[in-house]
Amino acid sequence: MSAQAAPAETPKKKSKKLLVIILAVVLVGGGAAAAWFMTAGAGDGKPAAEEKLPTQYFAMEPSFVVNLADTDSVRYLQADVQIATRDPETLAALQAHGPALRNRLLLLFGQQLSTSLTQRSGKERLQEKALAEVRAVLKKEGAPDKVDAVMFTSLVTQ
Repeated sequence: MSAQAAPAETPKKKSKKLLVIILAVVLVGGGAAAAWFMTAGAGDGKPAAEEKLPTQYFAMEPSFVVNLADTDSVRYLQADVQIATRDPETLAALQAHGPALRNRLLLLFGQQLSTSLTQRSGKERLQEKALAEVRAVLKKEGAPDKVDAVMFTSLVTQ
């Protein structure tokens, strides 16, 4: 009888083994799917709930009026400048350090030649230099310097 009983136990062992393997695969697959689902929104490294703050503008008033560095004749630059940031602390720093920012920008604008400001590329270079000056002033003062852009809302040379 023992010879007959042995073959009867083998299919039960195989079916239990198969059942354990199937359960293990389902559990591992389910765990992997759950992990993927939970981290799918965090692919950019930022929490999904954090939204981009709106851009805020700081107007440098009054308009800048400077003599240009041309040697052949007297030329002037008049510029209206807005500084853009999304950081409220940087906006407060811009307001607090307005006089120092204005001084640095006046010095920068007074170094320009009228011929360099006739083309768009020259105006864009001036914007980049102005952005660097603004960030340098804020950094020197130990203030947040998350400035996105310096924009000219009016730029006239004569």
